[in-house]
Amino acid sequence: MYTIHFKFEQKGLEPVTIDNIAGGQSILEVAEENNIELHHNCGMVCACSTCHLYLEKGEQHVAELTDKEEDFIDRARNPKIESRLGCQCVLNDGGSGRIEVTIPDQSLIHGE
Repeated sequence: MYTIHFKFEQKGLEPVTIDNIAGGQSILEVAEENNIELHHNCGMVCACSTCHLYLEKGEQHVAELTDKEEDFIDRARNPKIESRLGCQCVLNDGGSGRIEVTIPDQSLIHGE
């Protein structure tokens, strides 16, 4: 089972830690199930960059970065070396560990 610690760049949001997460789901799905706002305009199909996040710790516990994902990350606001798309960070089945992510300020996304 996994633990995901969510931090937020948006002012006024406190960190949230979610425990006992099974593999096979994405970080975006975990966020949605736990009322953590992480936009996803394309419906989780790796066709936009709105679910952009920073994977600070635990990259070995999620699917590897693909060329397609990397192309969309290049379009995200303030991409960094640890940038990923939440919809593509699928937790490895049968694994366990701690994952730490930072969600960029969602209020800066166009249309908000």
